[in-house]
Amino acid sequence: MNADPPIPTTSSQPERQAGIAVLPFVNMSSDAENEYFSDGITEEIINALTKIKGLKVISRTSSFAFKNHNIDIRKIGGQLGVATILEGSIRKARNKVRITAQLINTGDGSHLWSRNFDRQLEDIFELQDEISLLIADQIRENFGHFELQDHLIAPPTHNIEAYNLYLKGRYHYLKWSAEGMIKAVEYYRQSIKLDPSFALPYFGAGLACGVNAAWRFIPHDEGIQQAEAFLKQGLKINDKDYIGIFAQAIVSFWGKWDFKEGYRFFAKSLQLNPAFTDAEEGLAEIYTAIGDFDKALEHTRNILRLNPLSPNHYYTKANIYYLTKDYAKAIDIMRGALKIDPGFSLAIEMIAACYILLKDYQKLDQLLTNYPQAQRPNECRALFQLMYPGEEVPVDLTNIRTKVRTKSDSSLIAWHLYLQVYLGHHDIALDILEEGVKCYTGQLINFRNDPFLTPLYQMERFQALVRSVFHPSQLPSDESDKLIAPDEKEPGQAPMNDREIQASLSVINNLLEKEAIYLDPNLSLKLLAEKVGIHPNKLSWLLNNHIGKNFNEHINSYRLEAFKQKALDPDHQHLTLLGLAYESGFNSKTVFNSFFKKTEGLTPRKWLNAAKNQ
Repeated sequence: MNADPPIPTTSSQPERQAGIAVLPFVNMSSDAENEYFSDGITEEIINALTKIKGLKVISRTSSFAFKNHNIDIRKIGGQLGVATILEGSIRKARNKVRITAQLINTGDGSHLWSRNFDRQLEDIFELQDEISLLIADQIRENFGHFELQDHLIAPPTHNIEAYNLYLKGRYHYLKWSAEGMIKAVEYYRQSIKLDPSFALPYFGAGLACGVNAAWRFIPHDEGIQQAEAFLKQGLKINDKDYIGIFAQAIVSFWGKWDFKEGYRFFAKSLQLNPAFTDAEEGLAEIYTAIGDFDKALEHTRNILRLNPLSPNHYYTKANIYYLTKDYAKAIDIMRGALKIDPGFSLAIEMIAACYILLKDYQKLDQLLTNYPQAQRPNECRALFQLMYPGEEVPVDLTNIRTKVRTKSDSSLIAWHLYLQVYLGHHDIALDILEEGVKCYTGQLINFRNDPFLTPLYQMERFQALVRSVFHPSQLPSDESDKLIAPDEKEPGQAPMNDREIQASLSVINNLLEKEAIYLDPNLSLKLLAEKVGIHPNKLSWLLNNHIGKNFNEHINSYRLEAFKQKALDPDHQHLTLLGLAYESGFNSKTVFNSFFKKTEGLTPRKWLNAAKNQ
């Protein structure tokens, strides 16, 4: 059994909302390499559920934090603040696929729904759609009203092998390494070759090239050109896909430091999928770079609500406090990221930077000792000594002076630039900074408020760079916020008029009170809607807004009364309490016991004893 994942703890758990986390489906195939397929299908179901307005869906990163960990579902639900968890397994063999899935109530651990699916691989998109709709139905029946579309997934390609190669590319892209992204592009190219009309691999390749170019893992200009070529082709096929538009934002913002275009594309991507936290993180990063820290923090609060276990989101939030010189707060947030991913380099480097700025060598030295994977430990110690000459630090400054670099390398923080600043080589430092800005080096995008560059702030060359990069004409305007502002339209008309409401309520009462259809343990919202003669969306709205209960609360209240009558009837004394519950329409021991105790405040046995003694 695996140990629990390193998850940050808080003094108060988030409230469990009518939401869902989809845990990574377990790969049950004989070939371990099919892991990419089970991961890909999991992500597709997550993406489908995010299309339902009003349903909280935990993002992929946070759901996948529990991969390969055997943890009580109730604990996961409390950590993520959702009322339901979907878990399951996938077995893929040749052209067949079997998916087993179960939806679990995180409050009491009861199973709300479970199903096995055996299909041909060519039916995978219909299967994803079917599973997503069934899950959403169950959440709505148990936790409240939201509108549900007839379909959540449309086939993006009719070539299953092209789709298979796309999933392989996505799997390697999400390793977040230069090598993984290069390998991803190879698979995306193969997918495109099999189906040139399939848009997603173009977007995937554009993203991979853009990210690698922005962080100098490949030559910048070459990578950006490749990214733009892929995206141009993909957007000709589908110009309304949020992933494609997000890729445009990445290339515009990180590849070219184009704040206006980056903002426009991030906002458009977020409009198309409000649950896509990567796009909202992009907005936070833009606001951080231009120095609008209040707006940046607003966005980080929301992305951590939907994706509370993303180390990158923690970094984005911590970076705001770092740039506003609240180093203690930044360290605290980054330690949360390290609890999720103990090897998260960005967190280690930021904490090191904070300890230097706090003039705390003891903690800096301890950090560098505890994390041997920290980049440039000698440079960190040397920078501390240069900034605080009166402190005794075991470092050879002579060696640093002769070997300090004038160009960036793979380090995530610009230590080479900072060393030049505190060696007193201000002209060299400004040369490095100007070259980095010219080449859109990702490490330097926050240079305007970088605390290590304070000695350069008043120099004309530094100010000239600030004016050229952050001129008001190049920044998003206040009007830009309207792109992502909540819909402020007047509430639409109710889905039913008074006459329809009264007629439907009359039919529902007749079906429940006279025909006792609640005794059918398979009764569902859809089946009841069919009998009433209205759309399930209307029935869900009617129950929640006019009766004040969700579907299961309403139906189970009738079942509960039926149980109580049977339990007190001497003719039923030969049956167990659980048997009586099943005869009353309940189909789960846990659901029955939980609902009874919630409603009556007693267990069924204690209630029965009290009732008999009255």
